[in-house]
Amino acid sequence: MADNFLIPDWPAPAQVMSAITLRTGGCSRAPFDSNNLALHVDDNEADVQKNRHRLIDDLALPAQPLWLEQCHSTELVYVPEARQAASADGSYSDQANTVCAILTADCLPVLFCNQSGSQIAAVHAGWRGLCGGILRKAVATFKHSPQQVMAYLGPAIGPQVFEVGAEVLQAFLQTAQNEQHQQSVREAFKAVDGSADKYLADLYALARAELAASGVSEVYGGKYCSYSDSERFYSFRRESKTGRNASLIWLQS
Repeated sequence: MADNFLIPDWPAPAQVMSAITLRTGGCSRAPFDSNNLALHVDDNEADVQKNRHRLIDDLALPAQPLWLEQCHSTELVYVPEARQAASADGSYSDQANTVCAILTADCLPVLFCNQSGSQIAAVHAGWRGLCGGILRKAVATFKHSPQQVMAYLGPAIGPQVFEVGAEVLQAFLQTAQNEQHQQSVREAFKAVDGSADKYLADLYALARAELAASGVSEVYGGKYCSYSDSERFYSFRRESKTGRNASLIWLQS
């Protein structure tokens, strides 16, 4: 079972549990092989449900995860009051035995908790949501100051391969929270050789810049590349018809 999950390496309180699924250990067939957790990618629904049930058993989850209908928005929902397949790109909770879950295949999953271990959140941050401020909105769901919040950056497409247009750089500059944030944004984009309007964007650096501008200094993770690591991670940019990895966080009672 341990070979099918990553356990985030961060100093979260003991009651804060988290895990990130790998693409191995499930029953989905190619091109979703094998541990696809997403229902919206045209995989066989029965196989996905088997993978989801196995996930609950393998991690001894205290409840069914709240699976969202992700839409590259900046919306977050409160897990104890939300319905399954709620249209949002993040969820949060301050109740034990509730599970936040995010599905990704190149976009950035971000897990949050506070230092006292009384609140959690999970966010799906593609570049649009990240640019739109979903991380700062997630930080704002915490009752304590941002200085008491910590974040873990899960597997996303890496800065060596995430090519974007100049309009993406301009969008991030326009939504930066201050001058220091703008400078960090500029440093997160590297011009592609021989192109006047193509850049390699660093999602991890952009997330760290956004979190720093929001007052969060404890940021961990950010060392994987979903595009380059085809054995462990799904990648939409590598193969558009593919599955999704799940990033989960919950409070253990």
